[in-house]
Amino acid sequence: MVDIAETFPWVRVEATMATTSRMIRAAFDGALAPLDLNLTSASLLAYVADFGPVSQTALAEKLGVGRAAAGAVVDRLEARQLIERVADEHDRRVWLITITSSGRRLAGQVAVVDEEVREQIRSGISRLERQQLAALLVRIQKNLGNGGLEVGHQEVSSNSSNVNNGARK
Repeated sequence: MVDIAETFPWVRVEATMATTSRMIRAAFDGALAPLDLNLTSASLLAYVADFGPVSQTALAEKLGVGRAAAGAVVDRLEARQLIERVADEHDRRVWLITITSSGRRLAGQVAVVDEEVREQIRSGISRLERQQLAALLVRIQKNLGNGGLEVGHQEVSSNSSNVNNGARK
């Protein structure tokens, strides 16, 4: 008997996870569009709102994007006066990203959107099932994230700019 999961790549668990990841990102991006944000910019804004001043390098690491990509998001949010760069009083070479009052208000709206999208995603899935799924996904992340997994001749790192870390919660 032929194993369908081995015959058709589109039914393998890895393809299903990749498709689901894209669909989740699209759901967040679509829901955040009226706020003129996408998942990455909303995540950055929410992180600064929740945790206070942080360096651009630390933001990039937390969001799983490169420093240049984080910088571009910071630039866009700063142009909208949602965040601002301030000098670190302990190290003048470092700029800290802080949230403005307008940014804090928008972060509150982002939290509402986040809750709505997560409710949609979780519909019909029990807490136990979500916990089991999360545990399995963490194991897969660990399998892939041990300093990078060599695939053929190309190294795939857990810090590559195409890693999607999802929403805040």
